Amino acid sequence: MEAFGSLALMAGAAFVAATILPAQSEAVFLGLLMAGSVDPLALFVTASLANTAGSVLNWWIGRLIARGGLDRLPARWRPDPDKLAKAQAWFGRFGWPSLLFAWLPVGGDPLTVVAGTLNYPLGRFVLLVLIGKAARYALLWAGWAVAA
Repeated sequence: MEAFGSLALMAGAAFVAATILPAQSEAVFLGLLMAGSVDPLALFVTASLANTAGSVLNWWIGRLIARGGLDRLPARWRPDPDKLAKAQAWFGRFGWPSLLFAWLPVGGDPLTVVAGTLNYPLGRFVLLVLIGKAARYALLWAGWAVAA
């Protein structure tokens, strides 16, 4: 039961951290690794999938923006227009490889919204975002393993 609770905590933290809400899942990931209350592989898979799912929510918000503009979104879901414009320019300049960096703390979340506004194919989006986010958690896991 403790392992389930740990994985649920990780899933929640990873999902929220990938949305436009401010949160960090790395601290939860490393804390749970240190606590040893859950299998590291299960923790890695949970974090990677939940963080990707949060980015899919961003993609969906981007689709809503594309269909009806920012005004159709609840105020708390509206991305900052300046950040959105910067992310659109970045995505326009670097294209699909930029989705591998959706895990970045500052520009990653707006980038996933932009992919939705540009109707980037969801299947490719999920694959690229999952690769980048899983690589980040894999590096954290490897760093923890070396330090421990």
